[in-house]
Order: sequence, then C-alpha cells, then structure tokens
Amino acid sequence: MSQLTIALTKGRILEETLPLLSAAGIEPLEDIKKSRKLLFETSSQNVRLLILRGVDVPTYVEFGAADVGVSGKDTLIEHNSKSYYEPLDLHIAKCRMMTAGIKGVPQKSGRIRVATKYVGLARQYYAEQGRQVDIIKLYGAMELAPIMNLCDEIVDIVDTGNTLRANGLEPRETICEISSRLIVNKASMKMKHREIEALIDAVSAAVNERIAA
Repeated sequence: MSQLTIALTKGRILEETLPLLSAAGIEPLEDIKKSRKLLFETSSQNVRLLILRGVDVPTYVEFGAADVGVSGKDTLIEHNSKSYYEPLDLHIAKCRMMTAGIKGVPQKSGRIRVATKYVGLARQYYAEQGRQVDIIKLYGAMELAPIMNLCDEIVDIVDTGNTLRANGLEPRETICEISSRLIVNKASMKMKHREIEALIDAVSAAVNERIAA
C-alpha cells in the first residue's frame, strides 16, 4: 500500500479532526499536544500526520507534499487554488465570515476602509455588493482597527461574537458560513486512489455518525 500523508491544521480544527480520524482507525502514536514534533506516525502503518499552520495546509496539498489535508473553508477561499479536490465537508470548527463595525455607529455610505486578513474574499464580497472599498491587510488584533480609526469595518471570522462585543464592536453582515473541509491533491487521487477513497469513506462515516449523535 502507498503511504498517505495528511496535513492537519493546528488549534481548534486539529482538536476536532483527531476524533474523526480516530473513528476511521487513524491515531497518532504520540500525544500531539505534548510534543514539539510536526510529523507523526500513526496506528495505521501507511498513514502519517503533518501538523501545520492553517494557511500552509492548502499549499502542502497543492504541491503534493501532503496527499490529503484538513483546512477551514475561509483559508481555502482565500487560497483560491484549483489544484486540489474538496470532496468532504467535515462539519467541524463551524463559524461565520462576517463584516463588523463599532456598535451603534451606522454603516458609512460611499467609499470605506476595510481591515482584514482575508483580502481576496473581502474584495470579492464588496465588489458583489457594488461598494467601493480600500482593503487594509492585517494579521491579527482585527478588533482594534475600527476603534483606532484605522478602518470603518472589518471582515473576520465570528464564532460567538464575544470578542467583538468585548471590544465595542458588533457583527453586521454574514458573508458565508465556514466549516473545515477535507482536501485531496489531484495527482495523489489518481496515484493513490484506493487508499484515499477508503480514507474519505471512513472519515465520511465518522462525520455522519457525529452529526446523528
């Protein structure tokens, strides 16, 4: 059998992915949370796991360094590549991509400034709305930007909205629903079709069981 390399996203997505892999018979041989390693052998002799930053998972899969990956839909939209398949919605790490602004302050008309790390997605969204925007790319602490008059709105991932509210902001418009997806390198799907199809089927069954529970 061919060896499969699965790239996983650190943090919440990893925590919610591991039980699905476990149900599919794939468990790391070491405790990922306690190790500084980034590459792990598993209970399945032909499967190994890579632990990466979320933004890097699509790149590893696109160029074939990993056969399969798990990535948030937000990252996939921003990466905007046609070099991998997206066969399965894992229905984990759910949240929404939203616009947000200072609470109680009406939306500004005319050209606005928008801060986000999702530049491509934000530009596309506002273009579809027919609104003129200047996009400011930030990598973190998005909630500070409107308060410090850096921008009029932000575009960011919203889960509970508590962080927004704690910083005097409020969610406005939902751009899209976000969850984590299984992605597959196109060449790997051809070369390792049997192994990857078996993995997809096993993980899909675990997802369906989780949803039904």
